[in-house]
Amino acid sequence: MVDHAVAVIGLGSMGMGAARSCIRAGLETYGVDINRDALGVLKDAGAAGVSENCGDFAERLDSVVLLVINAHQCRTILFDMGLADRLRPGTAVMVSATMAADDISDIGARLGNRRLIVLDAPVSGGAAKADAGDMTVMAAGSDDAFSSLAPVLEAVAGKVYRVGSRLGMGAMVKIIHQLLAGVHIAVGAEAMAMAARAGIPLEVMYEVVTNAAGNSWMFENRMKHVVDGDYAPKSMVDIFVKDLGLVTDAAQSLKFPLYLGSTAYQMFTAASNSGHGQEDDSAVIKIFDGIDLPGNR
Repeated sequence: MVDHAVAVIGLGSMGMGAARSCIRAGLETYGVDINRDALGVLKDAGAAGVSENCGDFAERLDSVVLLVINAHQCRTILFDMGLADRLRPGTAVMVSATMAADDISDIGARLGNRRLIVLDAPVSGGAAKADAGDMTVMAAGSDDAFSSLAPVLEAVAGKVYRVGSRLGMGAMVKIIHQLLAGVHIAVGAEAMAMAARAGIPLEVMYEVVTNAAGNSWMFENRMKHVVDGDYAPKSMVDIFVKDLGLVTDAAQSLKFPLYLGSTAYQMFTAASNSGHGQEDDSAVIKIFDGIDLPGNR
């Protein structure tokens, strides 16, 4: 076993994969979530401990990985619930939730005041890459942060991009990435909806695109859900309402025009407003009326 104790907080599709990857890499791995089923799964996978409250083993840890949804959840866990005050000085905190650059800067300053080491480290790759220890990490922080978290980064990531030393730079790279991801899903849904309106079998359209120049990773991954009529959430519509909202806010702060991103944001917001917010983000296709989708027949 590697002499490094890490707690992964947030055992959703990405967090569970990251925690399993840490276990396979020989790290002393703890898991934290309010979902008791997820805790049981990780315990069976070989976790050193699981809990609904990280305070149960905070003093044993060398590092913490926050794989929750947003900045509010990070602040709640770290400060309102008191985790930051329970960690030993010098513990490294890897903040991997998607958030605004100002949020991670604020969180980092508050953790720094407690003599904790912070890495601004959003991740991408989806559940499959998380489970394979092959995520992409876009990280910013000090040399000490990268050094302290090296065992964790080696366990969970296929690629680690060091984008700078200033906290917030990693967050901004992730926000710009989410602009692309959201637009790709939205335009993929629009293309498949147009195919449905034209009477083209969606499985045929999907095969053509995934073997031609118009393909993207997001089209190939998400539009397969449409073809299968399966909207069980891997990443929800409401996640992209949040993320594209962050994109919009960042663009406004930069006085930067956002032509396609603004449209994609409205499409996901419309899908959420129509009751699809908790479905897979591919359910943005359901905003198009008068089309026959698999699963609706």
